[in-house]
Amino acid sequence: MQQASDYEFELLKVIWGRGGSALYAEIMQDLSEQGMNWTKNTIITLLSRLIEKGLVKTNKIGHRNRYTAVFSENEYQAVQTEAFLGKMYEGNAKGLVATLIQKEWLSASDFEELKAYWHKHGAAD
Repeated sequence: MQQASDYEFELLKVIWGRGGSALYAEIMQDLSEQGMNWTKNTIITLLSRLIEKGLVKTNKIGHRNRYTAVFSENEYQAVQTEAFLGKMYEGNAKGLVATLIQKEWLSASDFEELKAYWHKHGAAD
């Protein structure tokens, strides 16, 4: 799976926020509400790139296009996290967690929540 650019990712978040599928007008509306007043050409170009990357597909509905995410947000995050982990930490998740703790981006309470999650989902100690 290819990675979306920062701007493409903003469009993906809008599409995911609408249940995984959105019309162009809905995308424009959501971006505008978020204070991102992008031009029509910019949005169409970014959507075209997402289609080329296989991250979004389009369906014609009369004269309008419905844009649908090919992957769920969770699927996309998992693949991108795995790629990041492999690139930055040679696949060593402990290295990532150590960095999060050292930089205080992961608090003790966050750790306890993760530990509870770990136990709830049946992972061994």
